[in-house]
Amino acid sequence: MNLQKTEGQYDAEVNRCRDLFEKKMQDYGTAWRILRLPSLIDQLYIKASRIRTLEESGTQKIGDSIQSEYIGIVNYAIMALIQIEMRPAEEPRMQEDVVMAQYDKYALVARNLMLAKNHDYGEAWRMMQRSSLTDLILMKLLRLKSIYANDGQTIVSEGMDANFLDMVNYSLFALIKIEETEKTELV
Repeated sequence: MNLQKTEGQYDAEVNRCRDLFEKKMQDYGTAWRILRLPSLIDQLYIKASRIRTLEESGTQKIGDSIQSEYIGIVNYAIMALIQIEMRPAEEPRMQEDVVMAQYDKYALVARNLMLAKNHDYGEAWRMMQRSSLTDLILMKLLRLKSIYANDGQTIVSEGMDANFLDMVNYSLFALIKIEETEKTELV
């Protein structure tokens, strides 16, 4: 697979996530700024658990798509990265341009991490089942719960931010896989 194709697909999915994040901010403001990390981890867990349930059952009763859940994971993980840096706010109002600059900063950090890992791992994610990406996200969430229980400290493992960044990338890979599957089904 061509790395330039991956970069284009990745950027398109980030833009879709960013667009939804920005529109929701117009609807709800920055109320999420009040959330502490455990609450964000729980929101992420709910989304990843729903994806896994839908993958296993093959049926759903609520209209939200698996795609929308992966988009939610990207956006909640970026919110968590912002909260790690800025801390939860008692007064959650924040200027939209400042929020979007923070969003873009962490989206770029995730992109650079993806490029580095993609180089070293040779796009191994393309050979993985999408359900494996879901399982990896759930594992990262369980790790985060352990790290948080240890006051955010690790002895030899990556910190909280690395786990959130990996979830962003796993979700974006899943979105790319969904998009590719839909295109091949149309042919």
